Amino acid sequence: QSDRLTGLVHRLKSLDVPYWQEKMSGVGFVTSIDDIAELPFTVKSELRDTYPYDMLTMPIEDCARIHASSGTSGKPTVVAYSKEDLRVFADVNARSITCAGARPDDIFHIAYGYGLFTGGLGLHGGAEMVGVTVVPASGGNSAFQAGLLADLGARGFCCTPSFAVLLGERAIELGLMDQIKAEYAILGAEPWSEAMRQKIEDMWGVDALDIYGLSEIIGPGVMMESVAGKGAPFIYDDHFFPEVIEPDGDNAVPRGEYGELVITTLTKEAQPMIRYRTGDVTRFVDEPSACGRTFQRLDRISGRVDDMLIIRGVNVFPSAIEAIVLDDDSVTGQYAIVVDRRDAMANLEVRCELSDAADLSKRDEIRDRLERALNRTLRIRVAVNVGDPQSLPRQEVGKAKRVFQRTGDDDPLG
Repeated sequence: QSDRLTGLVHRLKSLDVPYWQEKMSGVGFVTSIDDIAELPFTVKSELRDTYPYDMLTMPIEDCARIHASSGTSGKPTVVAYSKEDLRVFADVNARSITCAGARPDDIFHIAYGYGLFTGGLGLHGGAEMVGVTVVPASGGNSAFQAGLLADLGARGFCCTPSFAVLLGERAIELGLMDQIKAEYAILGAEPWSEAMRQKIEDMWGVDALDIYGLSEIIGPGVMMESVAGKGAPFIYDDHFFPEVIEPDGDNAVPRGEYGELVITTLTKEAQPMIRYRTGDVTRFVDEPSACGRTFQRLDRISGRVDDMLIIRGVNVFPSAIEAIVLDDDSVTGQYAIVVDRRDAMANLEVRCELSDAADLSKRDEIRDRLERALNRTLRIRVAVNVGDPQSLPRQEVGKAKRVFQRTGDDDPLG
């Protein structure tokens, strides 16, 4: 780590690139990884300010691939990769797939989107490195994909956790679940709770494992759980050095306390990141994993600093709501959070749906039970609406939207 960091700093300080000249101008002599706090932070707005290529360390014609994600400014966040970056990208995803228990003779179904989004191609490269047979299904068309899982015999699949729920619902509706032989699911791109994991594992009969990544760093494959180490994924710290700092400050939090994850890419060539503030909330976990791997472990991402809701002066993470709602067996894995701002003080409403029409007569009982659990844990009043089975809208592609703002009479869910 120290050799890689000092080499990176030396390379960046010697570049004839205005962005890096300014970024590194105040950096002194870095001799080891212990000096990392001497380096400046990087934030997402810098990628927009340098759009499209001003952050690159090499000419764009020397790069091998570009990925991009949409931004609030209207311009995408562009990330470039060298050939070596793509090799590392495939390698960390190969590690991740192996953590899930994959074998070279597996059929592996990829239901992440391909294209500019890093998910599909990232897992694809890792899968080919492992030697599995890849089914590049991409996102959407859940009924068709359920049929592919049954017919082609996939032992593992990957997608967002919300799509795993939708895919499972379609497989059950079509009577295909008994024909699907999947044993593991690699799920990411959205924060998801232990209660959501339990829903998915019960639905599919698989080990549901959390993969973490972000396009600014490399894409999926930055962190991954193992089957024996659920709850605390490994970060591949030979490539991605982690820090956990105060969300509203610049200092490290005491070890084991929650804070904002900061990552430095030690080996990225085309577009390295120095102390990138991810906005994701986690903590270091020092307990070794039963699987024997020795990479640094962190807690699963509990939410984002900028996703936190402030309701009547109380800080609420959507993941905390998900954990409570999905812990109830009477409701499905589909839910929505509505922040009602029509009054001077915001109100919070949670919408979910019954798992079984046989529970329609118990709707009020289930609602009251969920409201008590939410109010007790969050210490604010939360209104719960329990709908009929299949009453909430489903999302076939992309990351699931869970939080909606209501400022007028129109229902944000339609």
